[in-house]
Amino acid sequence: MLGMISATLLGVAASAHAQEVVRLGNLKFAHYGAVSYIKEIAPKCGIKVEERVFAKGLDAMQAVIAGELDVGAVSSEAVISARASGTPIYLVAGFAKGGARLVGRADLGIKSVKDLKGKKVGVTRGGIQDILLAAELAQNGLTYSDQPGKDVQIIYLGFPDLNQALLGKNLDAIMQSEPYSSQAINKGFGKEIIKPYDTPIGEPVRTMVMTEKFYKEHRPTAEKFMRCFVEATKTFIDNKELAEKYVRENMFKGQVSHEDFVNAIENSPYSYDVTAEHIQITTDLMQKYGIGKMTKPPVAKDWVKTDLLEQAKKNLNIR
Repeated sequence: MLGMISATLLGVAASAHAQEVVRLGNLKFAHYGAVSYIKEIAPKCGIKVEERVFAKGLDAMQAVIAGELDVGAVSSEAVISARASGTPIYLVAGFAKGGARLVGRADLGIKSVKDLKGKKVGVTRGGIQDILLAAELAQNGLTYSDQPGKDVQIIYLGFPDLNQALLGKNLDAIMQSEPYSSQAINKGFGKEIIKPYDTPIGEPVRTMVMTEKFYKEHRPTAEKFMRCFVEATKTFIDNKELAEKYVRENMFKGQVSHEDFVNAIENSPYSYDVTAEHIQITTDLMQKYGIGKMTKPPVAKDWVKTDLLEQAKKNLNIR
């Protein structure tokens, strides 16, 4: 009898352990799809993932700061700003790269960054697109401000609102994320000027962060989560039809077309990796252009921790 009770208690304990909850913050973009898919395969990884979707990375980081999330999938500048302000987080993986495009109004015939002189250009404040726009304008010798009087006037809007402003001809160009930039082009009111990857940043990496508490105090769960992330990402890379179906139907409820999705992922492929060097370059450019307003920029090698990622990739035979 005692043996049966002990076995039952062990079973309950094992079941509870298997259902450890990971609170995940994510954004609604095509290239964040594999991160969202983690929750679908989490039970076979021995965990439960509760996903919250935010409008932008800074909002997700506020939830991390408030102690409401264990893991967040956001673009690098939000993570860097949070670490600079003392938020105890580690950057543990990269889940997509690229994902930005400078799009001009189709009727204006803007062919280069230099052609933006005298124009109004929209971007989402504080995002990686904001950094890329600043870098592109600076290396093309153009001055800029959100007030009139410079070569380029910057207008700050949310991602969906940028497309509406371009369509309504209230803006001349936008530095936009995917899939919104692909939608603007495919619907005919936008035309690609450049993919902004010729700055020192290169192709920006979208990053995954863990709280230090989760990384240090819940190590077995963190390992399971990272394995699940790598498996979800590999699934999306290998099975393009599943990736498209999941993003278009589950995330965007049919609002993104096949063409939009294909074009978006071509410009923002799923990936696993991130380096301290890439994050340091991004940090340096943020400081240079006054994005994030950091009094003490964090040193990347102190908080980029890819050991969980490398272990998960090794376990799944991914190089």
